[in-house]
Amino acid sequence: MLQDHLFKYVTFNGLTIEGFSKAAVQTYWHIPEMKLGFDLGAQPWEFMGTPRWFISHTHMDHILSLPAYVARRRMMKMSPPTIYLPENAVETVKQLLGTFSRLDHGRLPCKMIGVRPGDEIELSRELVVSVHRTWHTIDSVGFLVWERRKKLKPEYVNLSEHQLRDLAIAGHQLSNEIRLPKVAYFGDSTPRGFDENPQFYQAEILIFEMTFVAEAHKMEAIHKFGHCHLDDILDRRDCFKNQLLIASHFSTRYHDRQIAQVIKQRVPDMFGGRLMLWV
Repeated sequence: MLQDHLFKYVTFNGLTIEGFSKAAVQTYWHIPEMKLGFDLGAQPWEFMGTPRWFISHTHMDHILSLPAYVARRRMMKMSPPTIYLPENAVETVKQLLGTFSRLDHGRLPCKMIGVRPGDEIELSRELVVSVHRTWHTIDSVGFLVWERRKKLKPEYVNLSEHQLRDLAIAGHQLSNEIRLPKVAYFGDSTPRGFDENPQFYQAEILIFEMTFVAEAHKMEAIHKFGHCHLDDILDRRDCFKNQLLIASHFSTRYHDRQIAQVIKQRVPDMFGGRLMLWV
């Protein structure tokens, strides 16, 4: 228990995924090795050192702790964080921080960057984040973190180190960039978010919403409010090539045991052991 917030973690392929997600309550995710997080529905003190956060949309359970996070970093004399969020929300969120600043009588310094689907954000020589449109009840986006590597072109593979150096000095491009999709964050969306962004299916780790699981819920209503049902995921089962699937953001209408029971009855193999329920 951390400041009344519960979060769990899993390590996979050298990455640690930490967080918590419950629909209409709180959603926040943290990947310390990449020095980034997704959404700020809460902000455990242990996550404060992470300098970059990517906000999928501005519903309160996904952004409520932004002022506290910025204020804590200032209090601890840390550099202002960078917040990426849907472009249309930037001015309103700035006004929100301004209101908290006046109430608190303290500055809330941060760098706020609006993003649009199709944008790419270079975090380092190794990491790039792409922005993807998703379908929720307000402007929303998903994010995909890519690892960049350089691969020597085939025609240069058998050359010596000295030959490669001479070619490089002469201005030849010796390598091509390859990208590996590492972590995809789906946010809140109807299944159209998958259908329009097949890259999500290829990421090593996919964090996605499965707000509803019970058969009694009407699919039309679920999609109207910008969410996915277990059936949406099963309908696309063959598309998911991910090594780890983290299903989250379950409705508060269910107890954790009920979620696990329903899903394990419908998916006894748990996608070949790749599906993890974040409950």
